[in-house]
Amino acid sequence: MAKLALISVSDKRGLAEFAAALVARHGYTLLSTGGTAKLLAQSGLPVTEVSQHTGFPEMMEGRVKTLHPKIHGGLLCRRDKPEHLAQAAQAGIALIDLVVVNLYPFEETVAKPHVTLEEAIENIDIGGPSMLRSAAKNHESVTVVCDPADYGAVLAALDADATEPDQLAGLRRKLALKVFQRTGSYDTAIAHYLESQADEPDLAALSGFPATLSLSWKKAQTLRYGENPHQQAALYGTFHEHFKQLQGKELSYNNILDITSATYLIGEFERPTVAILKHTNPCGVASADSLGEAWEQAYATDRQAPFGGIIIVNQTLGGELAAMIAEIFTEVIIAPRFSDEALAVFGKKKNLRLMIAQGGIGAEALQEIRSVVGGVLVQDSDRTLGNAKEFRVVTKREPTAEEWAGMMFGWKVGKHVKSNAIVYCRGERTLGMGAGQMARVDSSRIAVWKAGEAGLDLRGSVVASEALFPFADGLIAAAEAGATAAIQPGGSVRDAEVIAAADARGLAMVFTGMRHFRH
Repeated sequence: MAKLALISVSDKRGLAEFAAALVARHGYTLLSTGGTAKLLAQSGLPVTEVSQHTGFPEMMEGRVKTLHPKIHGGLLCRRDKPEHLAQAAQAGIALIDLVVVNLYPFEETVAKPHVTLEEAIENIDIGGPSMLRSAAKNHESVTVVCDPADYGAVLAALDADATEPDQLAGLRRKLALKVFQRTGSYDTAIAHYLESQADEPDLAALSGFPATLSLSWKKAQTLRYGENPHQQAALYGTFHEHFKQLQGKELSYNNILDITSATYLIGEFERPTVAILKHTNPCGVASADSLGEAWEQAYATDRQAPFGGIIIVNQTLGGELAAMIAEIFTEVIIAPRFSDEALAVFGKKKNLRLMIAQGGIGAEALQEIRSVVGGVLVQDSDRTLGNAKEFRVVTKREPTAEEWAGMMFGWKVGKHVKSNAIVYCRGERTLGMGAGQMARVDSSRIAVWKAGEAGLDLRGSVVASEALFPFADGLIAAAEAGATAAIQPGGSVRDAEVIAAADARGLAMVFTGMRHFRH
């Protein structure tokens, strides 16, 4: 009995060569439709149209062609059940042993600008998912292929089937899983698009929080391990479309987290800026007239923490700066571009990872998703600093222009420091940072200590707190360290005490009305 291969694809890469091998090496008879059948015939391959096989013509502009018992019966018939085989024979249904189908490009279609609803609807594949699912359900007997990347593996397994049947059986299970993953993501894309096009759309869905959240990400990379060597990990999604790695070791789980935090931070700044991060926390940030000057000031904030850290800049990184950075051990350096001189300097450090931010530098993600017990949390990304025109001076003394500049710089940095966060600044540079402490006053003390370790004078500095001072102690600690101005959200039941403490020490203080917790 002839072996039948049903082939109907949108993505025709490598198809002619694959089909030719099926015919020549494995004796398959080809069934096909439309443009796929035409391609196979033009390639000199014998092919039978599905309409000829079923005895039923394609109709309704090709919407109905493979939805027929002779197709799905041939796919779903269990070879281990005599009653199935008898019913197939009685109905004249030939068994189909191999299916090669990929789907109408719905995702690509709706991603086009100005796509119409009618065009999108016409690119919803019905027959393709139906054939794939039927074949995948019966994968013990049917080999199903939805990705051209698998053609080679299928031919190798077919070649070895006579002597190693377990190889083909194992591959069939993997390919069936891939089918259900693909059809699941396909249906999710359709649902998301139709939600956005409804005449009376679900406002929650449009805001990004639908009643049912469906997530589908393609695995981009299996990582060596997770946060620690005993944890397995993988990367999903389009991370590698945003960054291009020029050299260095493979990115680790922690590298990817750090790169993400660094990218979000540097996006706050327009002037030449350098940021140094460790464990997703900034440990030195500065803006200046040149990246070289910014580097010197950022690095001066903390000369210990950057060891093994992440460095990001928002302009082309040149040879002079590369030479300065090369003096310390760094895991990753990110820039929109590297000069040839910089590449030559860094090329001597083969393990150093150089990353180009391909789409520009900044935070583009609209939402953040984090796993919790029994589900996930989804929230809007924190993409705003608040409206500076609505910031209020709450003390008797107004900040000077220099203090305002320092506070606005510190407010941008503090948004990206783990809570509780305290940032001391002067002008457009950090002087000391305290992160992640249970009490805000402890973060302030750590920032003062770090500044002292770096030999930096906090007299005349400003302090930024990403959330309110619940007590006056944190502000008093800042004043005793030499800060002359403070910026914070306000909103504590003890705001009056905090303001009084500032006034008593001659500090200027600004309330922003917006906090930036970062857990």
